[in-house]
Amino acid sequence: MALVVEVVRSGFVESRHLARMLTLDAAGRPAETHGAVAEPASPRSAMKPLQALGMVRSGLRLSGELLALACASHAGEPFHVDGVRKILAGAGLDESALRCPEDYPEDRAVTDRGRVYMNCSGKHAAMLATCVVNDWPLESYLEPPHPLQRAIRATVEELTGERMPASGVDGCGAPLFFVSMLGVARAFRTLAVSGEGGVFDAVRAHPQWTSGTHRPETALMRALPGLMVKVGAEGFQAFAYEDGRAGAIKVEDGAARARTTLTVAALRSLGLTSPELDELAVQRVYGGGRPVGELRIHPD
Repeated sequence: MALVVEVVRSGFVESRHLARMLTLDAAGRPAETHGAVAEPASPRSAMKPLQALGMVRSGLRLSGELLALACASHAGEPFHVDGVRKILAGAGLDESALRCPEDYPEDRAVTDRGRVYMNCSGKHAAMLATCVVNDWPLESYLEPPHPLQRAIRATVEELTGERMPASGVDGCGAPLFFVSMLGVARAFRTLAVSGEGGVFDAVRAHPQWTSGTHRPETALMRALPGLMVKVGAEGFQAFAYEDGRAGAIKVEDGAARARTTLTVAALRSLGLTSPELDELAVQRVYGGGRPVGELRIHPD
């Protein structure tokens, strides 16, 4: 059965979110499942580490913070924007080559708008850099038949162990894959165990580059230094620990607020914990500037 995340305010349950969860133990065996985890889901940006590995396999030469930025759904903080421009400059390009939509950054201290501020611009810059390395066309780099996208799809199918039953267009314009949660968790585990391309190490070592300084997934990775977490839109999140324990969660109605509660529960079910993680387990509801409730998983 699906999990139920309750939003409790002043002792009253005012909202409920249904969710799927799947975890794998260190040997890759399913440890806990809730909901229709075998059905195709849309992981959205949670697929970016897999896309980044596809680019690395195709010759992308990035490491450290910039490789983490290639996996990012970033907040548009100044260091994110500078990093995107650095990736582009390294390929002899500027932000006019980006084909992601223009956007405002999440960082409210920045009021500029443009493609470089869009949260997926790190991935797009890395895609363009990969095209330059291979002398592939730049204008059409987002089209499914493009050599870049074919290489990425092959990597996604290999790591998930699934042929894509369907594909679409993500919010940034890049191809979007639909896979099972088991496939996503399996792929994240492979990234952790193999260490291929340095993707796992880059994300967990530089969480603020993959996300943002004050984002919940950054806090999760800082709470467990051996952990990689990647968020996706519409309530998706996937993770892997350095020893191969892994998992994925999906909030059925797409509510982002339930993701951290579910991810902490998934980590705890695998025996992963720390004092910092215990603090993140309590997601508070506020009224008048003070805590008046919390998010919790229904005990049944």
